[in-house]
Amino acid sequence: MNAGGATDCGLLRGRNEDRYWIDPERGVFLVVDGVGGHAAGDLAAETAVSEIQDSLCGAPATLAPEDRIRAAITRANNSIFEVGQADAACRGMACVLTLAVLEDGDITIGHVGDSRLYLLWRGAMRKLTSDHSPVGEEEDAGVLSEQEAMRDRRRNEVFRDVGSRPRSAMDEYFIDIRRCRFRSDAAILLCSDGLTDQLTAAQVREIIARYQGDAERVARELVAAARTAGGKDNATALFVAGPEFQARTNATRLRQPTPSARGRRYRVLGRLAYLAYGLLLGMLVWIVLRARG
Repeated sequence: MNAGGATDCGLLRGRNEDRYWIDPERGVFLVVDGVGGHAAGDLAAETAVSEIQDSLCGAPATLAPEDRIRAAITRANNSIFEVGQADAACRGMACVLTLAVLEDGDITIGHVGDSRLYLLWRGAMRKLTSDHSPVGEEEDAGVLSEQEAMRDRRRNEVFRDVGSRPRSAMDEYFIDIRRCRFRSDAAILLCSDGLTDQLTAAQVREIIARYQGDAERVARELVAAARTAGGKDNATALFVAGPEFQARTNATRLRQPTPSARGRRYRVLGRLAYLAYGLLLGMLVWIVLRARG
């Protein structure tokens, strides 16, 4: 796999509360976003990364990926809560995150909040996570369009987080787990909401379509585009491409007719239609003249 990440503070924030972790050897990828407006969001994000690293690296290999993910996120949650309780200046700190583990041709995702994970395969891009936010739910349900959701004032509100209160691994309405196939010609994008609040899915796909084997460059271009589009929040992108992702993209493009080929086809069809119309008109005139004679 080819993996790379990038993060940017943006134009309006005084500090970057986003963090990410890439471990291609273990197939582990993580994006964390400190909850905006809360105390010590950057410390919450750093704590989450550290605790998840320790938990996953120390977990038995025989444990199922889903169980490892639940244990790691729960450990991060309770550590963040304990730090907040011990220091009044940090009380209430929290974060949201998306964690992916690629193993044996499968991807297992642990998700809390409004960061996102997209799967790209055979020219399509599909969001595999659900935003735990009022606006995200309305967008997923089709009540709001993508553009309306991006402009909504409630965009940064979330109703699930990591760290605001003690949790157990199997708590209801805490960690969303999803599992699907990850093929060698597929790719994934993990990102914070600072990216998707500034770029539409079409804009994200356009940048990823320029991938030529350098995943980090794709991540940097995505983050730079979010900054150029307004940079209202910290933005983080983590892009992971399978070994055949580029080959599949090129093959798909080659199978599509070029604009010039389409133009030639339409011109030929137009000429045939014009000829048929002329023949029909000539027959009608002949019939009329014959009837009068």
